[in-house]
Amino acid sequence: MAWLNGLYPVEVCYNSMRFVITHNPTNQTLDTFIEDLKRYDAKTVVRVCESTYDKTPLEKHGITVMDWPFDDGAPPPTKIVDDWISLLKKSFSEDPGCCVAVHCVAGLGRAPVLVAVALIEGGMKYEEAIHLIRLKRHGAFNSKQLTYLEKYRSKKRLRFKDPFKHRSKCWLM
Repeated sequence: MAWLNGLYPVEVCYNSMRFVITHNPTNQTLDTFIEDLKRYDAKTVVRVCESTYDKTPLEKHGITVMDWPFDDGAPPPTKIVDDWISLLKKSFSEDPGCCVAVHCVAGLGRAPVLVAVALIEGGMKYEEAIHLIRLKRHGAFNSKQLTYLEKYRSKKRLRFKDPFKHRSKCWLM
């Protein structure tokens, strides 16, 4: 199905974190949106724009929708960043490798900024985070958001221990 202006949901992975960045659905495209979320096994959706759809069908499929809207074209307020990080710490600690979806109107500004913040908190440099997201989501970020990410200072809140680190790297034959 052709999505908004040819933009499809994209997966961004780093260490044990997985994200899906997408645009917002409407009630008419909600079935396809739910199928996309299921394909990525996303159990949580963070909606950072005004509501354009009824979240009840998602909840019936076991998908939680968090509503944290902020202004289009702007960087996220501190409260939303703190809530985002808290959600991710809980999600990725309880279920390493799980997927969290995030969307704004077109999936080019607010949603990618939150994912970039998570990548930076996870140990990635901001230039690398921007590059990785732009490889998958062409046109992501405006100049105000890029300046915000450049100045953003990680508190290292999303550094997770490798769940497989305790396993031996040796093979017994």
